[in-house]
Amino acid sequence: MKKNKKLSLVEVISMAVGTMIGASIFSIFGLGAKIAGNDLPEAFILSGVYALIVAYSYAILGGKIISNAGPIAFILKGLGDRIATGALSILMWLTYVISIALFVKGFAGYLLPFIHIEPTSFSIGIVEVIVISFFTALNFFGSKAVGKVEFYIVLIKLSILLVFILGGFMTINWGMVKPGFDSSHTSGLLNASIIFFLSYMGFGLITNASENIKNPTKNVPRAIFISILFVMLFYVLISIVTIGNLPLPDIIKAQENALAIAAKPFLGNFGFVLITIGALFSISSALNATIYGGANIAYSLAKDGELPEFYERKVWAKSTEGLYITASLGLLFALFFDLGAIASITSTVFTVIYIFVLISHLKLQKEYGGNRILLLINLIILSIVFAALMKYQWDTQRSAFYGSIFTFIGAFIVEYLYRKYRKRELKDNRISTYPQQKI
Repeated sequence: MKKNKKLSLVEVISMAVGTMIGASIFSIFGLGAKIAGNDLPEAFILSGVYALIVAYSYAILGGKIISNAGPIAFILKGLGDRIATGALSILMWLTYVISIALFVKGFAGYLLPFIHIEPTSFSIGIVEVIVISFFTALNFFGSKAVGKVEFYIVLIKLSILLVFILGGFMTINWGMVKPGFDSSHTSGLLNASIIFFLSYMGFGLITNASENIKNPTKNVPRAIFISILFVMLFYVLISIVTIGNLPLPDIIKAQENALAIAAKPFLGNFGFVLITIGALFSISSALNATIYGGANIAYSLAKDGELPEFYERKVWAKSTEGLYITASLGLLFALFFDLGAIASITSTVFTVIYIFVLISHLKLQKEYGGNRILLLINLIILSIVFAALMKYQWDTQRSAFYGSIFTFIGAFIVEYLYRKYRKRELKDNRISTYPQQKI
């Protein structure tokens, strides 16, 4: 039966890769170039290492704790039902909300130059309102056709980027790709790596769909590592081609649509149009998937304390206000924060969730497996990444720093009020567990 059809390993990898090589790379590439300079490829490698650190725990726990609640199921299993766990479920929903803001910012950045309209605060704001309104309406009425073409959108997107990579390597100036190793370059590399951390965060969708995957015990870990390594390779190639064909000041100047501008030297106007269309397709796909495949489920978990029965758009009918709250908050983040602030807030919130996943894994290590020393090292590294990200926000984007703090405090306050006045408990009755087998 179609209703019970499970996702294959290839389909799951396609879903994760399509999410990662998508809106983030198109939206924040110029921002990364501004921060890292010529060290952009190295920044992608370093942020990929951070992702692999988190992936170690996701792969072990995700292969044994089968639940579409993903990281919240891991934390619930490790820490139990407490206010911190509930607040983290709200934070997971907020990661989708903030991602919506990031995507519409990216969409406006590529659309306005393409249709020859000056990107001003007003014109960008108008595009953001229209785009979010459109996808909100799409999700309210439902559109099975959109879901069915997601795979083909990913295929088109990767094909376009492959043309970009192959074309760019023919004209690359390797002298422009040479990395710098002085203190300022190193600082920029580290700062860019923690911002680019969010470019790999799509692998988490694999655990958020684990109930729907064939043989999840084997395929969840495989899909996580294969998708991250594949994406890391693509990111490094894209960054080498870009900084090797376009002077760094030009990339920074074209921050909102850097990849489209970078295609001009070797593909001309055709390249600009091709990458712009690819970006608009990609961001639209990611925005739709975020509202459809993430935010509705996460909202239900944050509000009701449990996953709904079916992983479908119908979930909005269970909490009809969820769609409007999610879209409205996404729009507010888009209107009141710039691209850099939204990107760093997103990374901050995700990193906090990842830290708690690692803490939960440490508690579950004897039962579910994993090297305890490696887990401790991973937790220390990720904690340093979080501290560095907060310091970066404080030094360069004070509004993002306060936005992150407000997001954390808001999640705990909402959870406290839910528990006090609605007697809510966090649960997922459909968690299936497969503890470490002892031989």
